[in-house]
Amino acid sequence: MNIPKFSHEALLVDGTRQLVYTAISKHYFYFRMHISKYVLQQGSVPLNPFMLFDYFLLDGVDRDFVRSANNSIVLRADQIWVFGPISNGVLAEIMLAKKAHKPILYFAIEKPNKIFSILENVVEMESEVEQFRSILCS
Repeated sequence: MNIPKFSHEALLVDGTRQLVYTAISKHYFYFRMHISKYVLQQGSVPLNPFMLFDYFLLDGVDRDFVRSANNSIVLRADQIWVFGPISNGVLAEIMLAKKAHKPILYFAIEKPNKIFSILENVVEMESEVEQFRSILCS
């Protein structure tokens, strides 16, 4: 019996790109597509919770289940990239990533098409977590 050989373009490209968890405050969720595009343009694969679990904004899924899913992605990602101001949820993701010894990069967003790298000591913190800034540098 002659079995045909399967061929597809996807089998010819590299599948070893870095997986990047994009940590974003809910106040910046409207930048989610721009952030995913930015990560792709940098040569990595975005694991963007606001793209993966968009429905959690409608509270259609138990919040702790979504947190568990996000934590699972953080632990499986190769790197964590933090975009915009740090909220309490993003700070928890940073702490989890630090405990797992994941590289963490920080980015500011001026406009949808203007995202740039910043140092952790100049990252903007939302008011309820400003008192925990030292966690970033630990």
